[in-house]
Amino acid sequence: MATDTTLRSLNPATDEPAHEVPIDDEAAVEAKLSRAAEAFRTWRKSSFADRGALFRSVAKVLREQVDELAPLMTQEMGKVDGEARGEIEKCAWTSEYFAGHAEGYLKPDVLESDASRSYVQHLPLGAVLGILPWNSPFWLAFRVAAPAMMAGNVCLIKHDPHVPACARALEKVFTDAGAAPGLFQALYLPTDRVEPVIRDRRVAAVSFTGSTRGGQAVAQIAASEIKRAVLELGGSDPAIVLSDLPDMDDAIDKITIMRIIATGQSCIAAKRLIVEESVYDTFVEKLSAKLGSLKVGDPTDPATNVGPMARKDLRAELHRQVRDSIDQGARCVLGGDLPEGPGAFYPVTLLTDVTPEMTAFREETFGPVAVVIKAKDADHALELANQSEYGLAGSVWTSPERGEAMAREMETGQVSVNGLVKTDPRLPSGGIKRSGYGKELGPQGIREFVNSQQVWVGPKQG
Repeated sequence: MATDTTLRSLNPATDEPAHEVPIDDEAAVEAKLSRAAEAFRTWRKSSFADRGALFRSVAKVLREQVDELAPLMTQEMGKVDGEARGEIEKCAWTSEYFAGHAEGYLKPDVLESDASRSYVQHLPLGAVLGILPWNSPFWLAFRVAAPAMMAGNVCLIKHDPHVPACARALEKVFTDAGAAPGLFQALYLPTDRVEPVIRDRRVAAVSFTGSTRGGQAVAQIAASEIKRAVLELGGSDPAIVLSDLPDMDDAIDKITIMRIIATGQSCIAAKRLIVEESVYDTFVEKLSAKLGSLKVGDPTDPATNVGPMARKDLRAELHRQVRDSIDQGARCVLGGDLPEGPGAFYPVTLLTDVTPEMTAFREETFGPVAVVIKAKDADHALELANQSEYGLAGSVWTSPERGEAMAREMETGQVSVNGLVKTDPRLPSGGIKRSGYGKELGPQGIREFVNSQQVWVGPKQG
């Protein structure tokens, strides 16, 4: 939350104050924009070897400081300790990955024409502004910064006001790694002060991760300034489970991870579990046992599987969705009750017999709630999967050949067949429909924030 002068975070496990960071005044924002512009003039001309050296140093700092960095996520948004440590390692891996692959991804594309030589080269744009949520404070920043900066851009990162210490720590990681002033900077701002930064002439492009409503606002502002934007928005991801799946126990294990990671507060979490009726009862029985074995509690305890939600207002919205769905006819197999006591804890909840008119089907459920829907057959399952305004990611649990064929029919930007839906620096991710546009990561992601400049060299041939 923000006051007139500070951004303050609360520990969602205890309701106690966590951290406080001064808000940037107008002079501080101006200074950061000026430093970014100055840094870009040099960085854009740097070699891939020099850029890679910085990101390898960043990876080293991340691993050395994991004991200080991971607890910040636990303190500010309730991420369990093991997941927080895993997030830092993923950032280090991504830094090293783009350090080693950016040059290959951005090599010129030689194209035949009437020129003596013609090609497309990929040149940096300038300062990329990342506007990020609270649910993966380090990873989402690196998902923007590693490819954008390895392409020769500089980064300004504006985090959610509820995780200011994570933002401050990120900036320090780059400083400790030897980054020149202005290459990577955090903006400590409440949300209502972001628009002037998007419009500033020194900001070349915007990457936004967050709600669909927030993405609409950012897209409108960026479009009015004719600036490139990538939007990674909400999701109500389907997981289709068919009767010929190779291993139901394995599917249950992986679907549980997808649904519960970050206490269920992930855009690409499996939110609608669509199960063929011939295996429906067995699936529900096994899933109920698996979810019921998870421990909800102190996120600093290594034995805890599910920590608190990030805030009580988010918990209240999730509980409304659960109660509305039960009132509409869903069966609550596990959880569903609002706990007493401190913190933003919510029980792992399982709703079954959910149908398309119910709230839990129509809306994105951002929390530890699994929703199971019965499908008559594979065609009906696909129909249900696509019956959503979102199109971020999805999974299919069936034979590999059938799964690949079904992937072509799924209205999502990413499909996993018999595996976890996840973000991976080697592969592009991004949605369609109201889940956004543009790609992050992989060869496609690093080319989002470049000028793909066509070069024609004479004399004309032929």
